[in-house]
Order: sequence, then structure tokens, then C-alpha cells
Amino acid sequence: MKDYIVRATAADAQIRAFAAATRETVETARQAHNTSPVATAALGRLLTAGAMMGVMLKGEEDLLTLQVKGDGPLGGMTVTADVRGHVKGYVNEPQVILPASPKGKLDVGRAVGQGTLSVIRDLGLKEPYVGQTTLQTGEIGDDLTYYFAASEQVPSSVGLGVLMEKNNTVRCAGGFIVQLMPFASEEVISRLEKNLSNITSVTALLDQGMTPEEMLGRVLDGFAPEVTDKTECGFFCNCSKKRVEKALISIGKKELEEMIRDGKPIEVNCHFCNKNYAFEVEELKELLRRCR
Repeated sequence: MKDYIVRATAADAQIRAFAAATRETVETARQAHNTSPVATAALGRLLTAGAMMGVMLKGEEDLLTLQVKGDGPLGGMTVTADVRGHVKGYVNEPQVILPASPKGKLDVGRAVGQGTLSVIRDLGLKEPYVGQTTLQTGEIGDDLTYYFAASEQVPSSVGLGVLMEKNNTVRCAGGFIVQLMPFASEEVISRLEKNLSNITSVTALLDQGMTPEEMLGRVLDGFAPEVTDKTECGFFCNCSKKRVEKALISIGKKELEEMIRDGKPIEVNCHFCNKNYAFEVEELKELLRRCR
């Protein structure tokens, strides 16, 4: 089954919600970056959140970037997403190994540490919109829940999960974002809080084989949720040799001349998908000619 995101409303539009299944997306990222289990879990949660927040964008060319900078051994993570369900990302230190948390789970919070979460929306204006909050637990879901309330004044609940197999491939991954509209009644708020308190973890729901629709059915039990949209999602990097050529030209003649003087081929790595692009000296000379 391909990964996808559903959008829904519930309780007479007092609630809006998103849910996603992202196993293939996270497994593709794991393979691209050869991430350790705890790095896969951390990056997978951020990729899942990014994919759901990406489809919240309005414009076709709008871009969302999520950046986590922490003092834990992971160093940080960056994810970008668009409105079409395309998402990509990387972790600064992909090989981090940590003992399990006291609850016997992958210790994402400790791997991330203390720091900041930045949400950057590039809406095609002169300056992107940037919101930043302090990390609350480093577990990503809690941090985004806090971000929505503190930076966007939208009471939300964000649940994210990645479950690994014993061979370190991804068994399941996904999550949900549930948000209350400003006119939500006290009765709706109280019932939703009760529903959320009954959910032990996203991975428990996913491991039962629940679809995004069924996850929302559990979270929004009693609210008659109505799915309004469904979008396929996946790990997608738009890097190419032509884009890398443009980037090399943009660094200027002086740097290109130095590379040519070295007399050796160079290799440029894409952080997002870990693909390498090789340029022979003759190719660098051609790029230098295009600089003039």
C-alpha cells in the first residue's frame, strides 16, 4: 500500500484533522542515509509531521521546512515538504546508537536533546514566515504540539510513531495532527481530551494494521469525522546534476578556478537524499566558461 495522508473535519467543523501512513517514506530515508534505529525513529517522526504540515499549505509552489537543532548526539534534523505530499530530510549524525529509554523504547528525546524547533514557510513572498519554539521533550510530537499552541495559537495534538523490525528496517510509521477551531465548545474539547488520553501510542495503533482513516476514527470517536481529502505522499528529492551545476556556477569564478587548478574530479553530495554528483575537470572548465 502506498503511503498517504487524509484530511478530515469533525464535530460540525469544530475539529480539523490529518493522519498519515508513512512506512515507505521512512524506509526510503533509512536506506538513503543508512540511519541507526534511533536516528530512523527521530527522522521518521519529523518526515511524517512534515508531510502532513506540507499538505496544509495553500499554494502549489509553497514550501515548508522543519528544523530541529538539539544538543543531543543527533545534532539536528532538517525536513522539507510541499503541498503535493513530497517530503525529504536528513539527520546530521545518522549513525547514533543509544541504549533504550527506561520504557524500553528508542530514546528519541535523549538523541535530540535540548534546543529549538523552527517552522519555516516559504510562501513566495520576499521573506519566509519563520516560527521558532524551544524543544519540550525532543520527542517531536510533543514539540510540535507545543509549537502550534505557542507560535500559531492553535490548540493541537500531534501523535507520531515509527516502529522498527529486529533487522532494523521500518515495520510501520505514521501519525496524526488534530486541531481545535476557535469556536470549539467546551464539550467537544473535553471529549477530545478524553479520547486522546485513551491512546497509548501511535505505533500501537499502526501495529494493529490501522489505516489513517481508522486512526482518525479512534481519535475522533463520537465526533462523526468526515474525510475530505486524500493525498499520496512519499520521499522525493528534486536534486539533479543540472541543479548542482547551477549551484557550482553560483559560487563564483574564483572557487571554480581553484577546483580546476587542483586537477582532480570533485564530488558534490545532496544532503537530502545522499546522492553524489561527480564532475570531471573538463566539466568544471565548461561551468567556468558559463560564468563569464
